[in-house]
Amino acid sequence: MDIQLKRGMLDICVLSAIRDHDSYGYQIIKDIKPYLTISESTLYPILRRLETAACLTVYSVEHNGRLRKYYHITDAGRERINEFVEEWKELEAIYQFITREENSDE
Repeated sequence: MDIQLKRGMLDICVLSAIRDHDSYGYQIIKDIKPYLTISESTLYPILRRLETAACLTVYSVEHNGRLRKYYHITDAGRERINEFVEEWKELEAIYQFITREENSDE
């Protein structure tokens, strides 16, 4: 898979994991795990990139005597998910075009 396409999909997966409720790194990994495997070394650069792009905000909460960073999706992050969904429709149409001969041979 094209690395840029995969990178964009990972960003959307992370945003989708926090779309309905704020979350922290380990929980995000657990929430995504049924769909794809993502390591901490992959996740945290994505979170920083999304924060820089104003797609999420970060705040800390004390948990068991330690500070835990929570991530909150912003309107820009929600818009990015919506843009991805629209882009995906285009990709589906391209896929149908590419595989049309295969499908018509059946």
